[in-house]
Amino acid sequence: MELSRGTIAKALVAVFVINLIVMGVGAFYSAQQIPPIPKEVVGPDGEVVATETQVRDGKVVFQRNGLMNHGSILGNGAYFGVDYTADALDLKVEHMREYYARERHGESYADLSSPDRASVDSLVRSDLDRSFERGTETIEYSAAEVYAHRQVRDTYVRRYHDGSLDRGVPAGFVDSEREARQFADFALWTAWISHTDRPGSDHSFTNEWPYSPAAGNTPTGSTMIWSVLSMVLLVGAVGIGVWLYKAVELPEPKVSGIEIPPPDEISLTPSQRAATRFIPLAGALFALQVLLGGLLAHYYVERGAFFGVEEVFGVRIVEAFPFALAKTFHLDLGILWIAALWLGAGLFLPPLLTNHEPDRQKTFIHVLLGALVVAAVGGLAGVWLGAQGYIDGPLWWILGNEGLEYLEVGRLWQVGLLVGFGLWTVLVWRGFRPMLEREARYGLAHMIIYAGGSIGLLFVAGMLYTPRTNIVMTEFWRWWVVHMWVEGAFEFFIVAIVGLTLVSMGLLRKRSAEKAVAFQALFVMGSGVIGASHHYWWVGQPDVWIPFGSVFSTLELIPLILILFEAMGQYRALATSDETFPYTLPFMFIVASGFWNFLGAGVLGFFINLPLVNYYEHGTYLTVGHAHAAMFGAFGFLALGMATYMLRISTRPSEWTERRLRWAFWLWNLGLAVMVFVSVLPVGFLQLDAAFTGSYAAARSLAFYEGEIVQLLFWARLPGDTMIILGTLVFAYDMVVKRFTLRSVSRPSGAPTRGTIPDRVMTEDDD
Repeated sequence: MELSRGTIAKALVAVFVINLIVMGVGAFYSAQQIPPIPKEVVGPDGEVVATETQVRDGKVVFQRNGLMNHGSILGNGAYFGVDYTADALDLKVEHMREYYARERHGESYADLSSPDRASVDSLVRSDLDRSFERGTETIEYSAAEVYAHRQVRDTYVRRYHDGSLDRGVPAGFVDSEREARQFADFALWTAWISHTDRPGSDHSFTNEWPYSPAAGNTPTGSTMIWSVLSMVLLVGAVGIGVWLYKAVELPEPKVSGIEIPPPDEISLTPSQRAATRFIPLAGALFALQVLLGGLLAHYYVERGAFFGVEEVFGVRIVEAFPFALAKTFHLDLGILWIAALWLGAGLFLPPLLTNHEPDRQKTFIHVLLGALVVAAVGGLAGVWLGAQGYIDGPLWWILGNEGLEYLEVGRLWQVGLLVGFGLWTVLVWRGFRPMLEREARYGLAHMIIYAGGSIGLLFVAGMLYTPRTNIVMTEFWRWWVVHMWVEGAFEFFIVAIVGLTLVSMGLLRKRSAEKAVAFQALFVMGSGVIGASHHYWWVGQPDVWIPFGSVFSTLELIPLILILFEAMGQYRALATSDETFPYTLPFMFIVASGFWNFLGAGVLGFFINLPLVNYYEHGTYLTVGHAHAAMFGAFGFLALGMATYMLRISTRPSEWTERRLRWAFWLWNLGLAVMVFVSVLPVGFLQLDAAFTGSYAAARSLAFYEGEIVQLLFWARLPGDTMIILGTLVFAYDMVVKRFTLRSVSRPSGAPTRGTIPDRVMTEDDD
């Protein structure tokens, strides 16, 4: 099948418009269907138990104290602590049972006979199984619910204000008893929407999530139906992916017959040398991130200590650096170091391909680098100051910590990052201008600009809520930023960058690369954007997202199959190349990225995104395995490959050595495999079993994590983590060493020399 680049480009535009319409209409519809926060919750005697203000204040407490990076809400967040929704529902059921047991039988629930327990259980489920009438502003609790609500408040005061070291919570984690009670009100409201039927429906706002048979929460029919349909669609998606790869002539890289200029014959411009300064910065951020990752892993086996450090130095690490704060830094540093390498690569490639050095480009790159440092330091400092209570009043979420997973830094720093993306896009446009003027709008340089612009555009969705916005809509917009980046903009960026890199290595003709990039981008954007809606199933969004999320999440496998085939083609090219091929190591990173992308995002991603599986596993260690394999394996390895490629070109040939980087490469791959397959996934499957045979709250409980087998599996993660840390430290050291062995710079002059990279790129016709 012959498809022209123009035809693919038109299809890509059509898909983009369709995505915009579907998600735009979906946003409007979702805003009309979100669960309400009642003005008041009252008891049978009319006494006010909770108010809308208290619930919204509780969400503020939740975000300001970084509780989303300790536990999770509606299944979203960290997995160290409980899921507050499931926990509040579980505690509510427990205390309601105790109330009815005392009231009806004069005994503790534990002492009742089986028939009496069944009677009490039925009363509890009857209380919880209620429908909400649209327009209702006051919710009436039963006496048992009032009692349970107050007991849950007391529990949360003891845990999150008084402190609970067995849960990794230091004293004063939440500043006051009043704020801890408000947080309980917020958690209990999310529990209320989980057991209260949506108007005109026979299931709750959260599609009966979390699984809690005691509360009457079990999977809905649509969850089962769309899981079956997804399995059927999976077979079709695999077939479509293979057929497309075979039918559409996507080029594979070839080494033989192509002149590959040695790195020392490529001019190194001032702006390229400036772009390499992003690399040691990324290395430092990366090293700090993995060290914090080791601390986080250890917290699961010693929640209130760290190898006896407290006994030696008299410093309780859980108080100085609690899990929530360490997790926040770990996530943000991961985003920052990958972004830094991608930014550097985007600025390094234009002179390589165009032989063009814009005026003052070096100065502007230094400005961007300085802005990134300011945003990183300012954002992380704001997170720490905000979490420690030093930034109070209305500025806490502007300058401090916004407190939402992946979007923790204050709004000011987020705006700064958005401006930085804008500046980067302008600088890349300046560098690619000669190519942009010659190529069609679907050319490789245009693709890079589009990808960078879409990353910034999606970031705007993170500005559409405040800490007092209903958590259901907050989560809607947060996932626009997070998952549409991962499944849309970042994947788009990956295929474009890889295409450009293969062209610059001399492995592909530009026209062939453009067709491959546009074709893969078509399916990435066609499935990934709407596919992000699988995050809306259990958070209170309307039912329509279940079929959308199921279908498009399954279709996300198609571009990943294409990427896998491409990685296999790249591996064949690598295996058949001779020793004179100078870019073997960067090529190895690109191949590894494709492999981990298929495994982490494709295989593990599809498995946990089956609605029925996701219903039980949502927010368990299976998601941790998927996230690490996809984020570090796919995006991280690509970023590291680009850093290696930049250094291969810019380092003096006499000083170039691959030994340390090869050690790092294999330490990372082996370490990631051990971490995911020996520790993380086995814990996740045990959690899935605990949720399926008991309840979701049981799978996220402290008792589960302290189980003997689970603790052994947590210790089994140590070798993998150690290898990743060692690989990163070797990489960081090598980056510093190579920064002092860079070649001299020169400004390009005149037309490109025949046979060079710019000559091949700039003289190809674009019909």
